[in-house]
Amino acid sequence: MDISFLGGPAPQRGVGVVAPFDFALDRELWRWVPDEVSLHMTRTPFVPVEVSLDLARLVSEHETLGEAVRTLNAITPEVVAYACTSGSFVGGMAGERAMCEAMTWAGAVPSVTTSGALLDALAELGVRRVALVTPYTVSVTRALEEYVAEAGVTVTGCAFMGLTRHIWKVPYRDVAAMARRAVPRPGAADALFISCTNLPTYDVIPQLEAELRIPVISANQVTMWAALRQLGTRAVGPYQALTDPSARSGPVVPGPAGPAVADMPGVGDGPDTEQQQEGWT
Repeated sequence: MDISFLGGPAPQRGVGVVAPFDFALDRELWRWVPDEVSLHMTRTPFVPVEVSLDLARLVSEHETLGEAVRTLNAITPEVVAYACTSGSFVGGMAGERAMCEAMTWAGAVPSVTTSGALLDALAELGVRRVALVTPYTVSVTRALEEYVAEAGVTVTGCAFMGLTRHIWKVPYRDVAAMARRAVPRPGAADALFISCTNLPTYDVIPQLEAELRIPVISANQVTMWAALRQLGTRAVGPYQALTDPSARSGPVVPGPAGPAVADMPGVGDGPDTEQQQEGWT
């Protein structure tokens, strides 16, 4: 059979992604990516440290970032994204800017980080008051609050899970429950941010936006949105306010989203109970 008429594969544009060694949600990142873009993933070296501020500092050292970016140079991505929230906010806004400079120097291409993308997304949506959901311990969560406050955005509520490992196993129903704690009533915040690139969020975002009636953004979402914006293209995220402008003023689905979130595909058992220490502020 002659298939020469197909003309070969379509040209691809590349996004390099540097992720921590324990990142487990490659497939989720791809869900925001249009067909003409490819993700090229690399990971930082393993270190035997649980999720903490110490780990955030280790996986964001400039030498580590430079080595990771250089492993991507042979495939010439057009932009490099550092996919880790805590690793990019642990040094504050100045630390985040220095990380971008280190990655750009190593790869000679524009660079973005999850936490830098978060601030850009808040500005894009005109958010001055934000609620936070994190899977972290209290110390890591406080560092995120300080980072957001440094940018001049008021944190109106915060719910955290207290996890130090296996964050990618958290089911959507737990994410939704924490979101409701962080935004207990209409008007409590201009938007909700769900932190950590290892926390699944793609399918839960439209459900929570319909229930809470505010934009809901997540770590993986803002990372892909910012990286693809550097390419002059849009992230694929129907019914998500950040990636779909029509969703910012579209009709709101009435009623609670709890049952629908709990029944979504991919929801598994929650993390080991001994890892959890839920709280809110």
